[in-house]
Amino acid sequence: MKKKILIGIGLFFLVVLIALIAFPFLFKGKIKQWVLQSINEQVEATVAFDDVSLSLIKSFPNATVRVEGLSIINNAPFEGDTLFYAKSTQLKMSVRELFKGEGEAMQINSIRVEDSKVNLIINEEGIANYDIAIKKDEDPKEDELSSFALQLQEYSLENFNLIFDDRQGKMKVNLNQLSHQGKGDLTANQLDLETFSKVAVSFDMNGTNYLNQVPLQLDAVFGIDFDQQKYAFKNNEALIQQLPLKFDGFIQMKEEGILYDLTFDTPSTSFAHFLSLIPSSYHGSLDNITTTGDLLLKGFAKGLQNDETIPAFELLLRTDNASFKYPDLPKTVQNIKINTLIKNETGKTDDTFVQINQINFKIDQDQFDAKALIRNLSTNPQVDAKLYGVINLKNLSQAYPLTVQQPLSGILTADVETSFNMAAIENEHYHSVQNKGNINLKGFDFTTEEGQKFEIAEAHVIFNPKNLNLKKFEAKTGKTDIAITGILHNFFGYLFQNQNLKGDFNLNSNTFAVSDFMSNSTSTESNATQETIKIPAFLDCSLTAKANTVYYDNLTLREVSGKLTIKDESVLLENLRTSIFGGTIVLNGGVSTLKSIPDFEMNLSTNGLDISQSFTQLDVLKSVAPIAGVIHGRINSNITLVGKLNPKTMTPEMNTLSGNVMGQLLETQVQLKNSKLLNALGANVSFIDLKKLNLNNLKGVLSFQNGRVQVQPFDLKIQDITLNVGGTHGFDQSMDYLIKFDVPAKYLGPEVNNLLNRLTPAEAKRIQNIPVTALMTGNFSNPRVSTDMRQATTQFVNQLVQQQKQQLVNQGTQAIGNIIDRNRSAGDTTRTIVPTTKEEIRAKAEEKAKDKVRQGVNNLLNKNRNNN
Repeated sequence: MKKKILIGIGLFFLVVLIALIAFPFLFKGKIKQWVLQSINEQVEATVAFDDVSLSLIKSFPNATVRVEGLSIINNAPFEGDTLFYAKSTQLKMSVRELFKGEGEAMQINSIRVEDSKVNLIINEEGIANYDIAIKKDEDPKEDELSSFALQLQEYSLENFNLIFDDRQGKMKVNLNQLSHQGKGDLTANQLDLETFSKVAVSFDMNGTNYLNQVPLQLDAVFGIDFDQQKYAFKNNEALIQQLPLKFDGFIQMKEEGILYDLTFDTPSTSFAHFLSLIPSSYHGSLDNITTTGDLLLKGFAKGLQNDETIPAFELLLRTDNASFKYPDLPKTVQNIKINTLIKNETGKTDDTFVQINQINFKIDQDQFDAKALIRNLSTNPQVDAKLYGVINLKNLSQAYPLTVQQPLSGILTADVETSFNMAAIENEHYHSVQNKGNINLKGFDFTTEEGQKFEIAEAHVIFNPKNLNLKKFEAKTGKTDIAITGILHNFFGYLFQNQNLKGDFNLNSNTFAVSDFMSNSTSTESNATQETIKIPAFLDCSLTAKANTVYYDNLTLREVSGKLTIKDESVLLENLRTSIFGGTIVLNGGVSTLKSIPDFEMNLSTNGLDISQSFTQLDVLKSVAPIAGVIHGRINSNITLVGKLNPKTMTPEMNTLSGNVMGQLLETQVQLKNSKLLNALGANVSFIDLKKLNLNNLKGVLSFQNGRVQVQPFDLKIQDITLNVGGTHGFDQSMDYLIKFDVPAKYLGPEVNNLLNRLTPAEAKRIQNIPVTALMTGNFSNPRVSTDMRQATTQFVNQLVQQQKQQLVNQGTQAIGNIIDRNRSAGDTTRTIVPTTKEEIRAKAEEKAKDKVRQGVNNLLNKNRNNN
């Protein structure tokens, strides 16, 4: 009997175990449908998840529903943006909830969300991406309620990340790695909710970062009264960095707004807690730091918040005679006095003010003081401030852990007063800004992260009512020395309103090395990984510069002067003049980085440049006219250039260049031995002596586009031979040129000269020059030259034949006439008529002349063939 009972119990538990394992598979489809239905009933968005699972064993007699990869994707106008994503969402409920029929609400006891992200956005038009609840005209009826209900006893968020981006209000809040748990009977009308929260907070407003990953922690019990919608602080303690705060009072939701009655203060008063409020990136480790002095931080908020009013509030921060010293630094920051009050007594936002009565500190004998009053915070803030004192920067780096490559040095002296309102800054009414005083910095040295050392001998700024006057700025870095003076027109507009920085400056330098202001990175990564160079968008200023020597890449520029105007991510160059390559260059034009691919437009006027140097070291001239090494002398030219720049090196992309060149060669000498092209030409046209080529004062016009140079035809003269040259070549050195020679016949050899000698002077004078053409192809290092010499010679022969024919005909006619005249009787005065046999005489004379000419031409052609 006992055996049967044991077997029955075993079978029962086996059936139960099988049921617990099988039930999740049986209910999986129902659970998936329920999850989708529950969410889609409430929102206008795209809801999806990777999987839904059900477990009865893990929390029996409760069921655990686990949703994997739950996401909510926005519709227009935020289409495609992820509003919510959770890697895992767990819901706990009674098993009996699984057996409820369609339309019955399921009761949820607890929720746990892990690794989730929420992205809340308010766009420029004030539309919120989280406003996705389905709009209903009437309150839902009882049978239209959601398919789930909450009977929460506990909930938790693990690794919760939230971004709130108010683009209209220019405010952004980040909550990173939030851990939050809550426990209490949330079904009761009145309860105590035990909570614990830990998070890192970042806060930006109007482009300024106020909090950067500041750790916050709150361990609190909230007394909640759902009937009164009242939430009271009970046992609680908050930590901001290491600063403890304690709250008392309540917040209550009312029809007319939110009622606040809160007070807070610090349970302890150590000044070290105040230092912890400064982000760690600015103060380093606070371990073993020694502090003295007390801290008072307290405040309240009391009153109603709605569209018209805010609660009256006060925040008071005060220290007196405090100090701190880092264990590994020799000096102490002492006599620290802070007295700051933020207050609103009326509930009107315009009446909020910030009063900095005192901020003082001292290092050794150096004392620094500041005070300020800021009113009308919400509408038109009015700022009145004063700062004065002396700081030895060497002492500062010995008392405070600054992130610099080497200790600072220099003396900073300040005595400045200012009074202005933000409306005047926004509208650029700088005449109403009241500034006076000056700031002076002497002997300031620092080293950049790349190891570049800067030495500022002196910087002196005078504050005037209308502007800031940079009275003096003298500095050195590397090989460079600079002296700058100038005016900043809207310093406060740039500082407070993100306006472009406007100014006019003068720069003088004895030596200016451009490489001193370039990155010294030794990375071997390819250009593809380099950052794109951009002209700063916030600059709207001009710079008139003079420098005795400028080193740029492999170039040495002398006596550089000109004006640079920077605006809209572009630089306009005006009358930029320099001495280089034994001559001068005057440049006008501009460079723009406004587009993704920078572009430029330049006009250059050169005077007396050495050809060998300029056409070797300037890539543009080298590509446009590859004459370096072939022609020695000087050149005057006017050059226009338009093209694109490499966005990472800011050097011209040669295949994008277009423009033209008008040039004149001066004091030239041709080096035949250095030109394969001229040597090839001389080998194919023996009637000229290229050693007598003279290019002095030659003028030419070139145009180029898409990597191809078009040379407009121009004339040359070698002795009494005229050459007309024109054609094209590419930046790749390929070429296609045509040369037309106007060759006097006497240069065609002794045989032709013998034929010419048979003509009378008058007949020889009628002989025209012979046109010969040469075609040059291939490239400059491997040229190919062909001529039409045979055709030109044939044409010349025909010309000689005509001359010989006419000469023999004339001679024959004259002979016949003489014979007839001798046979005429005395006294016969009739005109001598040549008989028809005259044609026969002419034909014989022509044949005889042709034979002589053919013989001379054949001798000439055979000689030229042997020479070639």
